[in-house]
Amino acid sequence: MYLSKEVKAEIFKKHGETETNTGSAEGQIALFTYRINHLTEHLKRNRKDFNTERSLVMLVGKRRSLLDYLIKKDIVRYRLIIKELNIRK
Repeated sequence: MYLSKEVKAEIFKKHGETETNTGSAEGQIALFTYRINHLTEHLKRNRKDFNTERSLVMLVGKRRSLLDYLIKKDIVRYRLIIKELNIRK
């Protein structure tokens, strides 16, 4: 699979507080962003893969809802994660 345990641990270590803190909003947003980028590249090569397209749309929605939660909870953390991951609104 494209996402090994080591890659996940690295993402959570960089964007969350620790490798084991998989529940932090920043860590989940970073993980969703990694998966979204991977699926986007896949869809560039396979234009008619509609199941993957649906999965991509659902992931974007999940990430958006987490970002909305982060806006309400702490705007500073939101701005920091947006800047780190180069996500645009």
